[in-house]
Amino acid sequence: MKKGVIGVLVLLLSLTVFVPMASAGEPLVIGLPTWVGNGPLYLARDKGFFKEQGLSVDLKIMDDITMRFAALYSKKLDGVSTVISAFVLLSKKHVPCKMVVALDDSYGGDGILAKKEIKSLKDLKGKKVAYKFGSASEWFLVHLLKKVGLSIKDIKSINMEPGSAGTTFIAGKVDAAVTWEPYLTRGKNTPHGHLLIDSRQTPKLIMDTVLFRDEVLKKRPGDVKKFIKGVLKAVDFYKKHPDESYGIMAKGIGGWLKDPKEFAGTMKGVRLYDLAFNRKFFGAPQKPGDVYQALKDRIEVWEMLKKLTWRPKPEDFFDSSFMAGIKGL
Repeated sequence: MKKGVIGVLVLLLSLTVFVPMASAGEPLVIGLPTWVGNGPLYLARDKGFFKEQGLSVDLKIMDDITMRFAALYSKKLDGVSTVISAFVLLSKKHVPCKMVVALDDSYGGDGILAKKEIKSLKDLKGKKVAYKFGSASEWFLVHLLKKVGLSIKDIKSINMEPGSAGTTFIAGKVDAAVTWEPYLTRGKNTPHGHLLIDSRQTPKLIMDTVLFRDEVLKKRPGDVKKFIKGVLKAVDFYKKHPDESYGIMAKGIGGWLKDPKEFAGTMKGVRLYDLAFNRKFFGAPQKPGDVYQALKDRIEVWEMLKKLTWRPKPEDFFDSSFMAGIKGL
């Protein structure tokens, strides 16, 4: 009898020792583009801010946004980093996802180049404008045109990737282009061009966020919270140690940003968001912050362009309970 009891105790003890190892769980798998705003994710990984909380995060560079969302919806990814306007455009009613942390916004890194005779947004009427259809560039342009009483029908639209739009403008083949750095600087320095407007004049319009499938939020809320804390801790580290951070983030993201000097230069057109900003932006479950209006604006533009496949509401796209539950880092 005693031997039986001892045997059971030994078995229970062995299970107790084994369980914590099994409970570590699988990594959170995040898809993201080659972009400086994602730097804090690599900083959190490589400085051990995720690991110190017992969390493993697998970061996968996926520059093609349609491929990124396809992988998310097919459950190959737990979450993605993306610009908010693209999230709304590519959302699917039957695969609900929610934003839980805001990463950054373009603050001078995106803008519109125009020929010097085009002095205002209203002057774009009837002009050839190059931009990427169905992208943050299109949403940015349409939002700005709407402010001055114009629509996308008032311009001659040419579908081009942002980089190609920039080089085409520099070559003098279009009247205006919605693009980003380094093409903004190159374009405004041409004899025929100037910077009509950039995102420094329109803060919070081009914002990046990390979102997760609802299934992940329900099954792994603790891991999602650890992820958020790790990212925000990395933002704080960057503010105190920018030079060290540039090297780590550039190495992690790689691609055209692999040079720390290039990374640091590109960061001048971006603002990273800390805990204080995120708390204000997301607000509380009963009282959402600025996130609600931000999403409302994006939904309205895509609906106006008849590009949404369903009729979403702002609350379909965010969950403020995670941010509200973080009291400190």
